Amino acid sequence: MTPTPSWSHPGGPLDATFEGSIVPALERYIRIPNKSPIFDPEWRAHGHMDRAVAEVAAWCRERDVPGLSLEVISPPDLTPLLWMEVPGQTDDTVLLYGHLDKQPEMTGWDEGKGPWTPVREGDRLYGRGGADDGYAAFASLAALELLAREGVPHARCVLLIECCEESGSPDLPAHVERLLPRIGEPSLVVCLDSGCGNYEQLWSTTSLRGMVTGELRVDVLREGVHSGDAGGIVPSSFRLLRQLLSRLEDEATGRILPAALHAEIPADRRAQAAKMADTLGAEVYRKYPFAGSTHPHGDDPTELILDRTWRPSLAVTGLGGAPRPEDAGNVLRPGTAAKLSLRLPPTVDGVAATALVKQLLEADPPQGAEVHFEPEPSATGWNAPPLLPWLEQALERASQAEFDRPALCMGEGGTIPFMAMLGERFPNAQFLITGVLGPGSNAHGPNEFLHIPTARRLTACVAHILRDHPHRTT
Repeated sequence: MTPTPSWSHPGGPLDATFEGSIVPALERYIRIPNKSPIFDPEWRAHGHMDRAVAEVAAWCRERDVPGLSLEVISPPDLTPLLWMEVPGQTDDTVLLYGHLDKQPEMTGWDEGKGPWTPVREGDRLYGRGGADDGYAAFASLAALELLAREGVPHARCVLLIECCEESGSPDLPAHVERLLPRIGEPSLVVCLDSGCGNYEQLWSTTSLRGMVTGELRVDVLREGVHSGDAGGIVPSSFRLLRQLLSRLEDEATGRILPAALHAEIPADRRAQAAKMADTLGAEVYRKYPFAGSTHPHGDDPTELILDRTWRPSLAVTGLGGAPRPEDAGNVLRPGTAAKLSLRLPPTVDGVAATALVKQLLEADPPQGAEVHFEPEPSATGWNAPPLLPWLEQALERASQAEFDRPALCMGEGGTIPFMAMLGERFPNAQFLITGVLGPGSNAHGPNEFLHIPTARRLTACVAHILRDHPHRTT
């Protein structure tokens, strides 16, 4: 093949597209509070999701992509889906995926910033959803537009942009089933909803954790009573909740206790973690905004990477039943609720894990308290098939062309429910799972940002891989 050109350098063919078109469109998109349905049950009445889809669809329709067809699929029983199809010069199919729904606001944004307020500071565009992952639709189509402008042949491409990923993608299986005759049998799936270990090279995600999430509630009274009167007789609902969590997690180390929630870590994933650790070193943990002298339970970068990607972990992401400290009187509260987020190894079944957690927490309630765990839809993780030589070589060429550094593989600690479903549906496909969520980008939290140069380079990398795809042999 001819030498791989750089398409993302300043002043190059993608620079004007990003600065003049994509960034302004992303700023308009960030302003729309289109929270995922699980966080906004009245999403249809509020209309924010429809506005977001319309905004992105309008930008896509303006692209100079020969043969582009676009359809907003919005059945009454499902969240909308943006479908695009671009004919290719071969009969093969590539499926590109992204999502438009967002996480809720979260507190703690810096002054002048906010979830629905786009702020550009140098290379960073702050605001909810720009990096996770509103940019994906723009980047996917910009890559195809670049190939058309350069006269580079590629396979037929279909783009699926969903609107309920942050809710666990409950509507996507129905959409995919209905669209299967139009999708065909893709040989390559490209997903831009993942992360990167740094902003200096191309990262390919090789595994994703699953998740059990839900609300654990402990009730001890029908109404609150004076703590001086009841303390010592009525148990604290908080103490009982803490006791229940100790069935699941060792509070001293954070280790998840049930053996069924662990999985054997494959040798190749251990090797990838070691290589990632060699590249990033202490940045594996230094990237987090620790308070005071807080630190991880260990300092071995390889083991910390495996803790984050192949071992289960628990976070309490929300608490209910308690007033703010400044509003709290001397009252023994009737109940406490906690929102649990249990990350699972990639190969542990989410449905079975949810059933196990529910049974574990609800069995034999301490001191006869009312205990209930209400799970949300679970998610099974994903372990990628081995990269075929052509894709491994294409990733390396793309990374060298756009970053001037080698490509690397990494496991990811988060969850993309769509990947497990696609892996089962298209077992012979290759997967390029990548993204722009790197150090400090803080998806789902305050001050989430998109690193614009990385998004531009990643778009170029996608174009390179689509360029190489029709020439693959093994």
